[in-house]
Amino acid sequence: MADLSALKASVLNGKRVVAETLAREALAAGVDPVVVMKEALIPAMNEVGEKFTAGEYFVPEMLVAAKAMKAAMEVLRTKLVAGSFTPAGKVVIGTVRGDLHDIGKNLVKVMLEGAGFEVIDLGVDVAPEKFVEAAKQHSAQLVAMSALLTTTMLAMPDTVKALDAAGLRGKVKVMVGGAATTEAFAKEINADGYGADAAGAVSLARKLVGAPA
Repeated sequence: MADLSALKASVLNGKRVVAETLAREALAAGVDPVVVMKEALIPAMNEVGEKFTAGEYFVPEMLVAAKAMKAAMEVLRTKLVAGSFTPAGKVVIGTVRGDLHDIGKNLVKVMLEGAGFEVIDLGVDVAPEKFVEAAKQHSAQLVAMSALLTTTMLAMPDTVKALDAAGLRGKVKVMVGGAATTEAFAKEINADGYGADAAGAVSLARKLVGAPA
């Protein structure tokens, strides 16, 4: 039987090559990829988030853990898609129009994937209509927007309005984050929530889609 506790530990410690190898060994041993996700990768990233919140981990530790999780996920992805794995929800994510910063957005993306979400990454400088198009195309439950600059966060209310005009606000929740944003700003633009950091974004996403913590 594959050692899933070792796989979990490799993600927690940011051992990318080890995580990839152990994921391959788990599949070769006949372990269901859904089991690998639920018993190793998701618990590992949950613990990463908890350690970050407690001040035991910082952004560098989160990044290396996220890279290790992503390496293991790539091993599992094909079998997960072909199998019966149901994601916690679908999230369309992007940095808003005029903003080219993506480090924070990328970290949130990988943390969400580690929590079992399917993430459609639109990249940077994403126009409101592109968020709308992707939300429709992928039947997303969540749209997650990031902005680092105060000058670009003004694209966020434009996106919320575009989703509303498209008749999607009853189906799609909106969460915002990034250095330029605050909880007060999220409320002001009628977003459904604000994620102060990657760990907070995952907790918020679970809450918004009704997924278990």
